[in-house]
Amino acid sequence: MSFLSLILKNPFRNRARAALAIIGIGIGIATIVALGAITSGLTSSLDDTLHEGGADFTVLNKEEDSLGTPYGTKTLNESWVDTIRKFPGVKKVESIYLASVTADDEFSTVIGVNYNDSFDPKSMDLTMINGSLIKKNNEVIIGKLTAKDLEKTVNDTVSINDENFKIVGIFESGDPSQDGIIAPIEDMQRISEDEGHVSMLYVFADKGVDIKKLSDDIEKKYSENLTAITSISDIETVSDALGMVDTASWGISLLAIVIGGIGIINTMIMSVYERTREIGVLKAVGWKSRRILTMILGESLVLTITSAIIGSIVGVAFIEIARLFDIFAGMTPIFTLNPFLQGFAVAIIVGLIGGFYPAYRASKLPPTEALRYE
Repeated sequence: MSFLSLILKNPFRNRARAALAIIGIGIGIATIVALGAITSGLTSSLDDTLHEGGADFTVLNKEEDSLGTPYGTKTLNESWVDTIRKFPGVKKVESIYLASVTADDEFSTVIGVNYNDSFDPKSMDLTMINGSLIKKNNEVIIGKLTAKDLEKTVNDTVSINDENFKIVGIFESGDPSQDGIIAPIEDMQRISEDEGHVSMLYVFADKGVDIKKLSDDIEKKYSENLTAITSISDIETVSDALGMVDTASWGISLLAIVIGGIGIINTMIMSVYERTREIGVLKAVGWKSRRILTMILGESLVLTITSAIIGSIVGVAFIEIARLFDIFAGMTPIFTLNPFLQGFAVAIIVGLIGGFYPAYRASKLPPTEALRYE
């Protein structure tokens, strides 16, 4: 029988003990794989949530304005739209113009949007409840509360700086401060005599991009001109949630190493005790201590790698069964390579740590004493 055959067959001489060792380690590996899939699914879900709806952050002119413009900063040249849009990690940029005007003889701030650039109300956390979006100049949509105050509805007109605009839709917002009037950006720039400029840029990041880092990178590169405003609370909430899950995953990995290591040490020590005479014979016929050490370590690794394979299969099966019963309530677990690599890494570490002492003990057995062992 070849050396490799011995390593592959010896661990399973006592099938009951081998099965118990494999089950003990396999449970830990299965947990790592299952939790890894859940973590990946949660990461994707939280990332989608973070990128869904409103813009990820806002870019403003860094220079202050003393003329009383909204937000107190000067407007930006429209060339910044293309500059930020081409920045790595940016998915989309929407330009906004805030115009201080009179609407039906009442002082108001009208939001100018670029309706030709696929304006999406969700970018401002708005929901259309009546009518349609702006399709051409001199059309506006107004908030539900503003429509009530002005006693307006769809197809009515509203006067903005003595210029009539047709109301084509009504929206609802969870933020009363945004429940106003939204008009074409060109009209607001013209009325304000500020063509070619915008008040701010709504920036949307690509999926998976670190929003805080992206906003910091933009601000750092254009520090003389721009400032970026990010919703830190949302980012920190997502980061904390992912950090907790990641910590739990590594905690389970450590627990699997400790419990699995103890199990393998026990299994391999018993195996060495039972084969003391056999080891003495091998030494008597010329086997070196290093060869004995390698054999026992190899047997330990065979057990743990077998555990990793079985544990990975069990982990995948558990997730698929749980998915069939819709246990995850809308969150879809995602299998990636990392948890499997982590599981096999844990198995190898357990095999080396758990098998070293028994292997070392076996390699140091004197042949004469081993041969006398009954």
